[in-house]
Amino acid sequence: MNKKKESKVVPNVRFKGFTDDWKQRKLGELAEIVRGASPRPISDSKWFDANSNVGWLRISDVTNQNGRIRYLEQHISKLGQEKTRVITEPHLLLSIAATIGKPLINYVKTGVHDGFLIFLNPKFDLEFMYQWLEMFRPEWNKYGQPGSQVNLNSDLVKNQKIAIPSEEEQQKISNFFNEIDSLITLHQRKIDKLKNLKKAMLEKMFPKKGSVIPEIRFNGFANAWEQRKLGEVGKIDRASITPQLAPNDKFTEYSMPAYDNGQVPQIVLGSTMHSMRLKISGNSLLINKLNVRQKRIWLVNDASKNAVASGEFIPYSSNEVDLKFLQQFMLSDWATRDLVSISSGSSNSQKRITPSDLLNYKIKIPGTKEEQYKIGEYLSRFDNLIALHQRKIDKLKNLKKAMLDQMFI
Repeated sequence: MNKKKESKVVPNVRFKGFTDDWKQRKLGELAEIVRGASPRPISDSKWFDANSNVGWLRISDVTNQNGRIRYLEQHISKLGQEKTRVITEPHLLLSIAATIGKPLINYVKTGVHDGFLIFLNPKFDLEFMYQWLEMFRPEWNKYGQPGSQVNLNSDLVKNQKIAIPSEEEQQKISNFFNEIDSLITLHQRKIDKLKNLKKAMLEKMFPKKGSVIPEIRFNGFANAWEQRKLGEVGKIDRASITPQLAPNDKFTEYSMPAYDNGQVPQIVLGSTMHSMRLKISGNSLLINKLNVRQKRIWLVNDASKNAVASGEFIPYSSNEVDLKFLQQFMLSDWATRDLVSISSGSSNSQKRITPSDLLNYKIKIPGTKEEQYKIGEYLSRFDNLIALHQRKIDKLKNLKKAMLDQMFI
């Protein structure tokens, strides 16, 4: 791969054997760019027919399938087809409404909503242009006023300039990025399968309503589970709550894991805190009290002692219940529904649970810690595998972003 030469229109990184300049063209010179069309009023049922073999591409399909449209749930009727643009083979499209500037390749027979532009009769490799539009997507924001929505139209897109290589080099670049996308998709499918399997096992490894014995359990365990209040088998460490810090106070003496109201634990080092903090030592389960629907429940073990957490969490500890077992139970859909039902707040707001409500919550637990431990360890392996595949996805996305910057002009 060659370094970029100042005198030539070439990318910083390219495949061996290619030395020619890339040519400057307008998108409108490389394809006939037309807007989709929608029957009106769109809510009228006559435009749609579940038995039709022509799908109906909506804005929601873009995010649901991340730019690769291979199936459509809604189908447009023959009457509706007369009011839209029907495409019958793979086409490149660009979203100009809601999800602005998102490219997609449609692989199914479909009618196209007027929130999309269609690239007809293209003089480029579809995958190459798809990847270029992904790279260029943030640039469309320059057509919007500060604080307002970007307004894309066919003329703006047609006049956009692009540097483009030979068809052979386009295909090389396409294959490279397609392989990365395929790996990302592969890992995402593995994550989805693991999540579905874990959900199924959660339902079978905990007793159903009205029962005290689970459908599936490890060999050697036969006793009925016991129903107990969390307050009977554990406690909330209220003494861990620190006073609110003044705006100029700094929490600089610690370098430790910090479990905040987010998806991943973070490190606090020399940062200013403006809210209540929890200083945690030993084993604790941190339960988010502001929005229980989000299932933000962290397990802090001895290795994370002296950790600090946002005051939005309730720190719970127990000598009778294995905390990894309890964490997995609390992450189940039915536990979440139970916690929501005893939380305060309307259905349209965050559901907040109080420490007293949490302590009064009843759960079913095995009589021995050994069975609790085995269940917790088994189910947590799914989380570890999911996290592993997610890290691989993140690395691939970072690689793709870096290479998009280097392999396009």
